[in-house]
Amino acid sequence: MQPKIKDVARLAGVSVTTVSRVLNGEKYVKDDLKQRVYVAIEELGYAPSQIARSLVRNKTNLIGVIVPDITSSFYATILSSIEEAASANDYNLLVCNISENIDKEHKYLNVFQEMRVEGIIIMHEKINEDIRNLIQKMKIPVIFSSVKPMEQEFVSVIVDDYKAAYDATNYLIGLGHESIGFIGGDMRDITSGQNRYSGYRNALTNSGIKIIHEHIRFGDYKVKSGYEQMKALLRVKQPLTAVFAVSDDMAVGAMNCIRDNGLRVPEDISVMGFDGSQLTELTRPTLTSMEQPIHEMGKVTMRVLLSQVETGEVPTSDIILEHRLVARDSCKARNGS
Repeated sequence: MQPKIKDVARLAGVSVTTVSRVLNGEKYVKDDLKQRVYVAIEELGYAPSQIARSLVRNKTNLIGVIVPDITSSFYATILSSIEEAASANDYNLLVCNISENIDKEHKYLNVFQEMRVEGIIIMHEKINEDIRNLIQKMKIPVIFSSVKPMEQEFVSVIVDDYKAAYDATNYLIGLGHESIGFIGGDMRDITSGQNRYSGYRNALTNSGIKIIHEHIRFGDYKVKSGYEQMKALLRVKQPLTAVFAVSDDMAVGAMNCIRDNGLRVPEDISVMGFDGSQLTELTRPTLTSMEQPIHEMGKVTMRVLLSQVETGEVPTSDIILEHRLVARDSCKARNGS
């Protein structure tokens, strides 16, 4: 059977309270007693229960994270950064992938409450009234990362998605492209759906370029949907010279579709992505992308959340990070230069 703390106390010839104090790193335990406890632990192969210790200290050092789609290269990258920042501060993550299922989110939030997490990170914005009320009732520090829900009382770590999409479209216009297709995201999302779509439209309008509705398609941010939406764009009467996809995954899908249809990237069609995920360097040609500072976003998210956990102070406004365009090989000037 697994040895218990009382077995350690018996072998070391000390009280259970003394063993507990040694395990929790408390002061005022004599060195010779500490040594006896350590020897007993080693001899028995005793592993203290993290749950039991958490109950004693009333601190779990757990952070709950809700991810909408863990298969996405963007979410995988930001999650890695969050985990790195959490580990550096002696916190552990409890990650839940909801696969865009709100019912799952409700269940996982209850799990977070049962596990006494110290804080919660949410990476999607489609929260309904029940979810919002549950979050508020839990009284656990919450922060949104990479998204901004409609309810303004929640703090987010984001980029200016409207401006980023505007700048991405303007970059293609600056290369001489006027027939620019758009593969957008879920329009129920304010951040990556509505704001990026508005940025694209306004960049065209402000440059005097007519918006052609046949050039606009919407997917689900994944590679497969990028491929399918690009297939539809290739059938429009007025051919495209460039495409802006609002996720790197969809941009990669679009590039694959273009090549499968006997066309070249960027010689025939330039392709622009959004996120700056690890996919940008893995594709051939490499993908030009409007980059979110993903690693910084993860670290800032954790830093701001831990500040809330430790001080109880909530930021009064969102934390907006800078986006930047990273030009690679998937885009070229329309005049061929």
